[in-house]
Amino acid sequence: MTAELNHTPDWVKNAVFYQIFPDRFAWSRRVEKPGNFETWDSAPTVNGFKGGDLLGVAEKLDYLEDLGVNAIYFNPIFQSASNHRYHTHDYFQVDPLLGGNKAFKELLNEAHKRGIRVVLDGVFNHSSRGFFQFNHILEVGPKSPYLDWFFVRGFPLHAYEGTPNYDCWWSLPGLPKFNTNNPQVRKYIFNVARYWLEQGIDGWRLDVPFEIDDDDFWREFREVVKTANPDAYIVGEIPTEAQRWMQGDMFDAVMNYQLTHACLAFFGGGRIDRALAEGMLGLDVPETMDAAQFARRAQELLSIYPQEFAYAQLNLLDSHDMPRFLSLVSEDTQRLYLAYLFMMTYPGAPCIYYGDEIGLTGGVDPMCRKAFPWSESAWNTNLRDKIRDLTLLRHAMPVLRTGAYLPLLSQGSLLVYARKDSEDVVIVAINLDNSPQTISVRVDGLLADDTLLQDQISDKQAEVKAGEIRDLTIPRMGAVILA
Repeated sequence: MTAELNHTPDWVKNAVFYQIFPDRFAWSRRVEKPGNFETWDSAPTVNGFKGGDLLGVAEKLDYLEDLGVNAIYFNPIFQSASNHRYHTHDYFQVDPLLGGNKAFKELLNEAHKRGIRVVLDGVFNHSSRGFFQFNHILEVGPKSPYLDWFFVRGFPLHAYEGTPNYDCWWSLPGLPKFNTNNPQVRKYIFNVARYWLEQGIDGWRLDVPFEIDDDDFWREFREVVKTANPDAYIVGEIPTEAQRWMQGDMFDAVMNYQLTHACLAFFGGGRIDRALAEGMLGLDVPETMDAAQFARRAQELLSIYPQEFAYAQLNLLDSHDMPRFLSLVSEDTQRLYLAYLFMMTYPGAPCIYYGDEIGLTGGVDPMCRKAFPWSESAWNTNLRDKIRDLTLLRHAMPVLRTGAYLPLLSQGSLLVYARKDSEDVVIVAINLDNSPQTISVRVDGLLADDTLLQDQISDKQAEVKAGEIRDLTIPRMGAVILA
């Protein structure tokens, strides 16, 4: 078959994702492990292991389902000698510390029973020193038949000391770069992609795909993926604008770090920890945006891609590669909540980084990868409940997922927009000012006169008169969602 162009999976447009760093989410007693783990609640270190595993995730699916999550994006799960597992040893084996292939199969089955999709991290630009073909070169030297799988420029390999004499990611000797010009390497990677889709996964998140600067490679990758599962999701880690990859022949979406950047600039306001923001995935420290600037950028990020792809974007406030949003806004919980409120009412698939919903903080790596505290005494339960209310509202109202996005008003710290489809209209107003704001909003052509609107997050009501909503008061550092 030929992969369908100009279409993205419908389930993604209706998804609320949850990103899990497997070593740090949950530990199950059913997974046999060796020793030498860091204590769960101690500060994470660059090389230390906490011992989280996939059966631990399976045992917490009720928690995720209650939160309103219906899709999980996992950081790498394949066999590796690093806690983050971006140093892949074997792409066909789930790491035994995570429970191996058997544990993953159980998790996948249990997730699918609950209607929760599973997307895996595909690290295809580079492997590791322990990857068989590279290890073969390391052991055999210039006579290795696998020499052309990588870009080797001399012997002996400087794999542990000195400057690497082979191409590797960011000059890190533990991450040798694949030669994807080699047909056997391409075939190997495509076989990995196909194999896990045939095992039942629902898509791939692609690590640093811009490092494989070859459009034909990614077009063929799409063909392989969509042939195995036409409904599979392909989302690339592209921190810049990504028009090149979003034309229908490569990716369905990207991790929308451009939106992340804008959200920090607006919702962070004067509370942005600028020193911490230096660690924001290579993006510039954001300059503060007012509502008008943010409204323009939010609209622009929808318009630079075909709508089918804009509505499949993976929208996120933070991730394993940057400080947590809550820390970036100086631990102002209300700003985090309002940023999530925006994401839950904006087109694209919102993604919650594990622990954000309970107020987990964290600076640059490794502090953004803390272990999830399962004692509820450590949770901000009010924040968790409010974020859950937002996810459930999004699920309850299709207009918030696939309706048109219509900016209505943006001035100072006040942002107002509508979501509209053939059945419903929802008006969202967000006020970042320290004082309540009372406004009137024109809704001609959107809502008929005498329409009574109910705020979905309070007991407030509003009525349409003469084509406008008059004297609408938005609380200080608050919002209303009128439907």
